[in-house]
Amino acid sequence: MIRLKQRLSAGMRICLPLVMATAFIWADTPVKTAKDLNEQTVMALAWMQSSAEYRELVYQAYNLAGMIVDHAVATAKPGHKPLAIIADLDETLIDNIAYNAGLVGHEEQFSPKTWGQWEMIATAAAMPGAGEFLNSVKAKGVQVYYVTNRSQANIEGTLKNLNALGFPYADAGHVLATAGSGDKQGRFDLVTKDHEVVAYMGDNANDLPIGTYHKSLKDRNALVDQNKDKFGTQFVVLPNPVYGDWEGALADGYFRLAPPQRDEARKAALKVWIAKQ
Repeated sequence: MIRLKQRLSAGMRICLPLVMATAFIWADTPVKTAKDLNEQTVMALAWMQSSAEYRELVYQAYNLAGMIVDHAVATAKPGHKPLAIIADLDETLIDNIAYNAGLVGHEEQFSPKTWGQWEMIATAAAMPGAGEFLNSVKAKGVQVYYVTNRSQANIEGTLKNLNALGFPYADAGHVLATAGSGDKQGRFDLVTKDHEVVAYMGDNANDLPIGTYHKSLKDRNALVDQNKDKFGTQFVVLPNPVYGDWEGALADGYFRLAPPQRDEARKAALKVWIAKQ
């Protein structure tokens, strides 16, 4: 009944029998552990690691960002600040999905300890076309700043990884990692102080300067709607259905919840239709 009340209060226009049927189907396969919860990511992981469609979207994002850069270079006025782009790293330019895939089948969840190990082994692959895109940006006289929530404590591993991939500007002055807060706005401001930022790139709404950090699901979506004209003209977003701050916004204190409650929050967000038998 709790799930039923949540769904009805959210304004879902579905009839009572369908909601009850949905609850019954979910109850047949209860999520009890982290291992159970990890199983829910398998399709998204397989899509990101295997599908042609994911690669298409990545190439499309880089091509669009390249056109934005070309326009900015062509229309730059004498005396302007140096041009730059700001880009996230993880699932924007480098591929860490092997880390997430490694959680499947195990009672493990994301943790700073294991993620720190991943950062330090420096074996993340480049996203398809990322190196070519970044080096073309540099060749046009535009700087690249990597604003990432990878840890400053593990910056050595991140720089090693980026240099091994042949990324330009893979140095401490251009890789702005986090020393605590995941809010990127302060680091955005450091770059915009001395540069004209022509494009922001990321797989998370928090990778953009629109104020979504620690906002509710409703507020995140509203802020995106308010900035809709900037997508494709200044903001370039890459797909990531596996993880992100969108997940934490599904419920208050989401990442402190036990697996069954996270499962409940995920399913409560679904808009459901079930065919009559």
